[in-house]
Amino acid sequence: MPRESARVADTRAWLRKAENDMRAAEHDTSAAPPLLEDIVFHCQQVAEKSLKAFLTWHDRPFRKTHSLEELGEACIVLDPSLKSAIDPIVPLTQYAWKFRYPGDVELPSMEDANVAIESARDLLATVRRRLQIDYAP
Repeated sequence: MPRESARVADTRAWLRKAENDMRAAEHDTSAAPPLLEDIVFHCQQVAEKSLKAFLTWHDRPFRKTHSLEELGEACIVLDPSLKSAIDPIVPLTQYAWKFRYPGDVELPSMEDANVAIESARDLLATVRRRLQIDYAP
């Protein structure tokens, strides 16, 4: 497969994964009671995978990380106009691990979950618009 085709395929794969996490977060809101810990986790994953899709599209390597600040800064170097979509998602970094394991932590609220969903949805839509590639979610 030519390099260009591989880059497009890899970018599409990241976007599909981000879209699936968005669907999971939205689906978890309908549980009774809502699965707040899972919602915020999936929103973090939407943000992480969206940023990795953007970096992949621009052929910029990135290390294995959940740090949305690190990934976001790498994206802003390429497109400073992403800053307004990236700044709100940086706090979601903690959701990659905070509620995934037993421990004494304060659980997220429905407000936390709604903010996470809105921020993740906005970032995913912004990245999709910037990349302007077709993909099947």
